[in-house]
Amino acid sequence: MPNAPSFLQRLLGRSDPREGLAPLYRAIVDEGRRPHWYLDGAVPDTIDGRFDMIVAILAQVLIRLEQQGAAQDSAWLTELFVDDMDGQLRQEGIGDVVVGKHVGRMMSALGGRISAYRAALTGGADLGEALRRNLYRGAEVPDAAVAHVEGALRERWVRLGCLSRDALLAGDIG
Repeated sequence: MPNAPSFLQRLLGRSDPREGLAPLYRAIVDEGRRPHWYLDGAVPDTIDGRFDMIVAILAQVLIRLEQQGAAQDSAWLTELFVDDMDGQLRQEGIGDVVVGKHVGRMMSALGGRISAYRAALTGGADLGEALRRNLYRGAEVPDAAVAHVEGALRERWVRLGCLSRDALLAGDIG
């Protein structure tokens, strides 16, 4: 997750500003790993499926931070995500030469999903269709499974709208 503070940060008593977003990031990852997504929601229980589920929740949080005018928090949270994904790739044995390309594709996927989920959550776009395209990657999935995920994400969306910035940063997203 967050990088260790640099020598100068420690010397000058400055901490990494992303540390304050670590509880929120942990809550997003924990939520994305909950079994109901994979059992009732039929999200593929694979590396890609878990990535896509975490990104769906992360996208909701980033959109809410944007709505709260917390652009810096959103940027730091995105940096935590990038650091985590970089570390996960390295644990999987991906070498330095290609890690950047993989992270670039992940960031592109995050950007596309934020746009799709924003259109569905704040506009008139169909969230179920966005989920079929982005979360399930076009695979055949029972309507009940998509409805489960859509319902749970919509409930979270409403809850996120009721949270103060402080509650959100504390990771109170469940």
